[in-house]
Amino acid sequence: MKFSVLVAILAEELEEKAIDIARRSGAGGVTILDARGIGAKEKKTFFGLTYEGSQSVLIFVLERKLSLTVLKRLTEELDLRVHTKGVVFTLPLEHIAGIDLSQIHQFEERIKDEI
Repeated sequence: MKFSVLVAILAEELEEKAIDIARRSGAGGVTILDARGIGAKEKKTFFGLTYEGSQSVLIFVLERKLSLTVLKRLTEELDLRVHTKGVVFTLPLEHIAGIDLSQIHQFEERIKDEI
């Protein structure tokens, strides 16, 4: 079984919505990191203070086919093609240890249903 890492770097206000979309698409657990970034455009300042905004980094370990489904749904439902409030991408996983066995059984059942 092939796995991918799906990474979503989003404006903090999209975090809960993104998790809900991913779960409805079949994703299980997620690791959430707080982040901040520096974009290509200069940030707004107010009385000498720079507002950078908060970001969330969501990391999912998913079966490869499922990762593409989740990526597409996040892109569509968060309207990421139009609004630059985030980026979503996948990376292939070569080796993995410690994944929850119930998640593997879920993947197996999904594959059986497809066959």
